[in-house]
Amino acid sequence: MKAAIVDVSSGELLTDRFRIDTPQPATPEAMATVVHDLVTHFSWTAAVGVGFPAVVRKGVVRSAANIDVSWIDVDADALFTEAADVRVHMINDADAAGLAEVRFGAGRGYHGVVMMLTFGTGIGSGLFVDGVLVPNTELGHLELDGVDAETRAAASARKRDELSWSHWAKRVETYLRHVERLFSPDLFIIGGGASKSADQWLPKVHIDTEVVAAQMANNAGIVGAALVAPMP
Repeated sequence: MKAAIVDVSSGELLTDRFRIDTPQPATPEAMATVVHDLVTHFSWTAAVGVGFPAVVRKGVVRSAANIDVSWIDVDADALFTEAADVRVHMINDADAAGLAEVRFGAGRGYHGVVMMLTFGTGIGSGLFVDGVLVPNTELGHLELDGVDAETRAAASARKRDELSWSHWAKRVETYLRHVERLFSPDLFIIGGGASKSADQWLPKVHIDTEVVAAQMANNAGIVGAALVAPMP
């Protein structure tokens, strides 16, 4: 779990990122303590936005594919607000990264349907129409070849199955073609941990839609989360 102070007018980090290991198990109470410690580290007293790897509707967590099941139906906005003693608003983490890329990065000034996809432990997705977010798409969980797509095409699957970049790129291409058929996007932005090595595999992906690497790297999630911090 990491945090930084963000200039939301420019997308620049005003501090270094401060990181605390995610507690295990990552229960609501344990993570709330970390949020408190992150806010305290910066002596921060204004509002906070938090990116979270789940469906989040009106601050309430509605899925738990990659987090502890005890999160289901937890009002995370209220929990973290109480723990940190500042106003907190939650957003899906891929949606947050997409907000940053559309506002400041690879999708800046781009009109039409833009899809942000993050390849890491799973596959996160953020869908934008003329810059407006369609939240909580969670397209890593599309069924493809009878399984959740992210079980075969996430960056973690490449390491798990000891795949070459070329072999894994073919899996990603198959996944992107599936999403392409469903949504007919104008642009794919590829982020997440795998985007750090985009030159190793992205040129091997060949689909009809334009595909570009994210520009904001590891800062995208923090910047996007800051953009949804509650206004005074």
